[in-house]
Parts: sequence; structure tokens; C-alpha cells
Amino acid sequence: MTQPPDTPAIALEMRGMTKRFPGVLANDRISFDLRLGEIHALLGENGAGKSTLMNLLYGLYPPDSGEILLNGKAIHIHGPRDAIDLGIGMVHQHFMLVPPLTVTENIMLGMEETRGLLLDAVRPAARIREIADRYGLEIDPDAKIKDLSVGLQQRVEIVKALYRNARVLVLDEPTAVLTPQEVDALFVTLRTLVSQGVSIIFISHKLKEVMAIANRITVLRQGKVVGSTTPAEADEAKLASMMVGRPVLLTVEKGPATPAATVLDVHDLRVMSDRRSVAVNGVNFHVRAGEIVGIAGVEGNGQSELVEAITGLRAPASGTVSIDGVEMPHENPRAVIMAGASHIPEDRHKFGMVKDYPLSTNLVLSSFDRPPFTHGFLLDQAAIDENARKLVKEFDIRTPDEQTAMGSLSGGNQQKSVVAREFSRPMKLLIAAQPTRGVDVGSIEFIHRRIVEARDAGNAVLLVSAELDEIMSLSDRILVMFKGQIVGERDGETATRSDVGLLMMGKT
Repeated sequence: MTQPPDTPAIALEMRGMTKRFPGVLANDRISFDLRLGEIHALLGENGAGKSTLMNLLYGLYPPDSGEILLNGKAIHIHGPRDAIDLGIGMVHQHFMLVPPLTVTENIMLGMEETRGLLLDAVRPAARIREIADRYGLEIDPDAKIKDLSVGLQQRVEIVKALYRNARVLVLDEPTAVLTPQEVDALFVTLRTLVSQGVSIIFISHKLKEVMAIANRITVLRQGKVVGSTTPAEADEAKLASMMVGRPVLLTVEKGPATPAATVLDVHDLRVMSDRRSVAVNGVNFHVRAGEIVGIAGVEGNGQSELVEAITGLRAPASGTVSIDGVEMPHENPRAVIMAGASHIPEDRHKFGMVKDYPLSTNLVLSSFDRPPFTHGFLLDQAAIDENARKLVKEFDIRTPDEQTAMGSLSGGNQQKSVVAREFSRPMKLLIAAQPTRGVDVGSIEFIHRRIVEARDAGNAVLLVSAELDEIMSLSDRILVMFKGQIVGERDGETATRSDVGLLMMGKT
């Protein structure tokens, strides 16, 4: 079919891409194209095939079938070096930078220049400045990565790709750890890049951002393309429905909070990181029955250590954690559980599951030693299995059966299993750290509803999330952490993204 005369030429085309893994058809004859100077968003649930498709493009996996064309010519990519040499760059969600090295040293890694027998960093630094000026990417070539904000580190990754002459740029969840202000700055950069002829594939699960930045949107579901559209032709509800295969409620419906007595009291808490630096520095706050208190902040500002100290997984250096007026002993998760706390951990593999145990056992890890799952010293396997069948149905856990090893489930279903366990037992306090990480839009809707229901049932809820939209939509009160301290508190009803975003950057 002939394109309209005003349609940009195709920069990249992937035709009939198929990739199988044992027991999984990850990409099923996917066709996808990218025009010159456009931002083409790739949407889909976890496991939809987005990452696999981009890994095929970047040479991290070989395809089982299909072909890739660059500027109309068939190409063969056997590894990342081939992709880079062809002008394809990728900025991963987790940055590939060496913190102690400078910006210049990181960018020139693998492409070092020499002057005689000596390493030459002068010419690379000059080129970095030229690229930065051309694309509006202000960066100090002499700065060390460890001294840069997350937003600036991402900028370094983009410059690194451009330094290698990338004309096709793949961005994998590029806004995952950015403040709203950093997202705005990134979008300015992306628009500058496409105005200079760079073509961008934008992988994200954030519908608002996709609608704001993309020229076209392609949606994957279960390894197949289910449709392509544009922001002018679609809305968030339509995109969510395409991703999940059913209508999805995107707004959180909740009435006003009716806070009662304090359940969780954190007083002057000081916690050290694994590197023995101060991660939490004199934090004070409380959570009352019947309210959701959200803690916002860019990841790495002490939230993880704070939650670990509250739940007994890490000993604080000083300060106290009390539940219902009773001070909790240090490093005693069992005491916290027995006090009535449920905990959805940030790292489910480390703190939330035993991969080799069956799903049924994982669903009672917090309560296996109490009725109805035990009689005296004996486990009641029938009760454990019945509990598993009930929760699998209630929480839509996709599993061959209840005896399947937890580690063999997809990441999203592992998360739903942890959530199911923690919601299924009596509690007075819910500590939810990144509760929707790795789950699809439909499951997010379900988990959010259960969190609100927990609040409305009179439980105290502490929500810690890197997703600002999640914090804003669920929280009755919002606390913001920056460099290990609470730097501000805002009312959930009146808080604005801009105001909270500034606090996340340490600007009070």
C-alpha cells in the first residue's frame, strides 16, 4: 500500500518476528514499524512480549523467524555490537553506568581514544559537549556518575547512545524513577531528538505519558499485536482495554477517610544502609486506623530501609516502631506479624516467597502455624489446599494448579500471590511497598480496590510506591522522603503533582 505523500519514510521495520522459550510463545509473528523522526510507543501488560521484541532488535536474543529492515534494507543483528554499529541504541530501565567514573569515562567505555600510548579524554569530552548542545542535553563531562541525580544519569545514557551515532533509540520504561519535573524535561529532550531526525521506540505502562508523548501507539497482548492507534484516536480507557482485553476502571473510587486511633507510630527512626551510611535519618510519623498514608519519593531515598525497619527485617540504629502502643522488638518480623501487620514487600523474591515451595504453601507462609492450617503440631494439608483454591480464584492467579512451584509463575502472578496471602488473614495494619510492581493494568485496578477496602474496614494502611499516580490517587495523607528524611506532608485531596514532585527533588 502506498503511503500518503506527507507520511515520513519507514526507518525501521520488523516483520513476522517470532520467538519461543520453553513453554512460552513470547512473540507470535509480530510486525512493527518505526517512521523517521517519530515516537512510537509500545504498550502491553507484563509478559505481553514487549521486552522480548526489543531484545530481538538489540541482538540479545536470536529470532526463531522474521526479518528486520533498516531504511528498507534487510539486516542481521547477532549481538548488541551489531545493533550499535547499525545506529540502534537502547536505554535500559536500569542504567548501565559505573558510578565512580566520570560522564566522559562512562560514555567512551568500549570506544576509548588514545593519543600515543595515553588515553585521550579531551576529544571525547568535546564531542559530548557538542552532542549535549545540539540536543539540549546539558551535562558536565567531568562530573562523576555517583554525584548525579537519576534524571541526569538517564541523560548520560541518552548521550552515550547518541555518541555511538544512534538514529534509532529504544527507551525501556524511561520514566520509572523520575520525578514529574524530570519527566517533563525528558519529554522536551525527546521532542528535540525527533526534530533532529532521531526515531524513538518508547516502552511504557504509563498511559498518561504515552498519550502525551507518542505519535503512534502499538499494543501487544499475549505475544501478538492487538492494534495500533494514535493519541488523537484513543484515550486511556481504550488503551487499557486493548492491553487487558476488557474494560478497566482507571480511577480509584474512594470516599473520605475517617481516621481513628493511631495504629503505627514511628519515632525518631534512624536506619543504616547495607553500606553503613545513614539511609533513614530521624524520621517521625504515624498512621491511624481508617486512613492511607502514602510515602512518595524517588527510589533510593531511604524508603526501602524504612519499611524494612518497620517490619522487623532490619535493625534500626536508634528510634522506635510501635503498633497499637506496643514497641516492636528489633529484627523480629514474627513479632510484627503477631501484632497484626500484613506486609507486601518491595522485593518479593527476597522477602515475600520461597520459590521452590508450591503456591499453596506460599499462600500460608504468614499463618501456617495457626488454625485452620494447623492442629497442634500437625499441618492440615487439606485446609492449606482449600485456601489456595479459594485465593487463586479470588485473586485471579494464573497457575497450572495450586501445587506449582511459586518460582515457576510469572512475575505478575507471583506478586498477586503475595498480595492474596497478605490480604487474606486478619490484620489491623497493612504495609504495602510497591504493591502493584510487575502486575498488569487489570490487576492494578483490583489491588487498588482492595487497599481502599482495607482502609474502609478500619485498618491503618502505609503505602510506599515509586508510582506517583498511585500515591496521589490512593493516599489520604502524603509524606515525601528525600535523602532519608521526611521533607514534607500534604493532604491527599489537595496535593498537586507539581508540588509533590518538587518535594521529591528536595525543594521545599
